[in-house]
Amino acid sequence: MVQGTMNLNTQIDKEWLQNYVDDWVAFYQKTTEEGKVASYIPVLAEANPDHLGIAIYGKNGMNITSGDTDVTFTIQSISKILTFIVACMERGVSYVLDRVDVEPTGEAFNSIMHLEMKSPNKPFNPFVNAGAITVTSLLEGKNSQEKLEPVFELLEKMIGYRPIINQQVFASEDETSARNRAIGYYLLETESLESPLDVTLETYFKQCSIETTVTDLAKIGLILANDGEDPDSEEEIIPRQIARITKAIMLTCGMYDASGKFATYVGIPAKSGVSGGIVALAPPRVRNAQFPFIEGCGIGVYGPALEERGNSVAGMKLLKHIASQWDLSIF
Repeated sequence: MVQGTMNLNTQIDKEWLQNYVDDWVAFYQKTTEEGKVASYIPVLAEANPDHLGIAIYGKNGMNITSGDTDVTFTIQSISKILTFIVACMERGVSYVLDRVDVEPTGEAFNSIMHLEMKSPNKPFNPFVNAGAITVTSLLEGKNSQEKLEPVFELLEKMIGYRPIINQQVFASEDETSARNRAIGYYLLETESLESPLDVTLETYFKQCSIETTVTDLAKIGLILANDGEDPDSEEEIIPRQIARITKAIMLTCGMYDASGKFATYVGIPAKSGVSGGIVALAPPRVRNAQFPFIEGCGIGVYGPALEERGNSVAGMKLLKHIASQWDLSIF
């Protein structure tokens, strides 16, 4: 059973905190049976639906991990955060936002319908597939390797090593890409793409196939929580303005068409992917009571059993519980 409300007057130490998180993960692991793994990309269907892991990274080495944290998985739509950041750093925020809007959409992440309904025909936001494909086309470079090089350089600064592309997942994405190719052709017709369609889609499928772990996601979240600055080295990895815009879009658009409810009931910026990953963050906050990670934290979650909108079913429940217990909400 999930433990009750913590005694917030007790001095917070790591062992005490670890026990709580272990208990919560064990409890919410049982809810994985409510979801199903993604099957439209065949390789993703091989994931163990019972997996659930979490990593929480704060300042001064206050890091907590629990559950299935040693499992690697592909980053999928969480990569949209990275390409948006890189595109803004390369081309400028105004240039990118002239081509992709920042409005939420109640449609599915891979919908084409909203492109035709809106005038002008630019994608609603950079986290739906149409917007992400457009952003990928804005990355500088003549081929996918050149386009993704600054993405890997950014990742290396954030997580401390250079990740790899899972070639099996990339091939599976490429072979089952009818919907994304349809979106791509529509964007091509409306002159939204700034690189050839084949190069843009190859880059997009590869960025989604980057391998990651929950600790990687927590480190990414921590840097965003700290407005783009590495709290250990105090190096600015992402310009403050871009980090803040990214967090705002994560809050309003990051959880597919469940973003509104997630913002209401959890209240922290987050971005999910159909492999079951979620990156979330809590910025530093002012509270009268003593709470864990009061100086901000990054959170990485992995739970491949998804609800109907494509978000980790157990991961969302776990995040909601932690946000409530630790008063993480930014509201």
